[in-house]
Amino acid sequence: MNKQISRLAAFVLAAALLTGCGASGTAASSSAAQDMMSSESMAAGGAESALLPEDVSTAENAQKLIYNADLELETTSFDAAQDTLQAAVENTGAWLEYSEMNGSAEDQDRRLYYTVRVPVDNYRTFLEQAGQSGSVLSLNESAQDVTASYIDVEARIDSLEAQRERLAELAAQAETTADLLEIESQLSDVQYELESYTRQLRALDGQIAYSTVNVTLREVATLTPTGITFPERLGDAFSGGWSAFVTFLQGLILTLVYLWPLLLIAAAVVFAVRSLSRRHRAAHPKPPKPQKPGKGAPPASPTARTAPGAGTALPDEPSGKEEAPKPKY
Repeated sequence: MNKQISRLAAFVLAAALLTGCGASGTAASSSAAQDMMSSESMAAGGAESALLPEDVSTAENAQKLIYNADLELETTSFDAAQDTLQAAVENTGAWLEYSEMNGSAEDQDRRLYYTVRVPVDNYRTFLEQAGQSGSVLSLNESAQDVTASYIDVEARIDSLEAQRERLAELAAQAETTADLLEIESQLSDVQYELESYTRQLRALDGQIAYSTVNVTLREVATLTPTGITFPERLGDAFSGGWSAFVTFLQGLILTLVYLWPLLLIAAAVVFAVRSLSRRHRAAHPKPPKPQKPGKGAPPASPTARTAPGAGTALPDEPSGKEEAPKPKY
């Protein structure tokens, strides 16, 4: 009996010991899992914080700037100016994104439009060399800070790449076809968004690495005055007025030359109208106007006759009827 009781107590004690060990093992494993999760979350938090460096706005190496410029020039030697622009493009490692030219050399009204993509390191050098091709009328520059947009796109790309890796692992562990199809659908959406943000990042990289400069070159007969001081502006005004007068005369002469057929026809019509008018007057002369009697002279009798070649009037001829004598009172 005592042996049975001893065996039963030993069994209960062994069971209790085994239960305690299992609980401690479970607690240990749970604690390890929590530690692992916390370490992973800390790592994730560190990765996210790494995407946003401190003092992004003040760190020069973290700033992402896009430079743009509009340069307008004019010249009296168009071919030489065009060669100078081409040399500036080649010397700075730039390339032409767009080019257009119109006008003619005979009329001296050619215009050249360039859109040049310049490496950001040679941006200022290109502006200086391009400005030497002619007289600078205007230069407008702008700088766009896209640092925040750039960092946001990078963070989205990193997040989508991590999501794609997790979906790929889940697809490998899928047990049913329905689960596999659902995971592949989500994976396709993630891949589409990832490609879209990747294209945006590449576009930003291109705009940051290569500045955009729009160049307009105009051919003129006389350069536009660009004086600053009053004597320079006064001299420019005199020269500009004389140039405008000469240009007006040239334009007037050219207009008359262009219109010479019409002028010739108009002169012929005027000559013909005047000739016809003269002939009409010669064929139908106007009757002479009656002369008015002079002052103090008695009016001539309607029956009085003037002898030819004499200045005195002849007496009136008898009319055949004698006038009745007037009665005397």
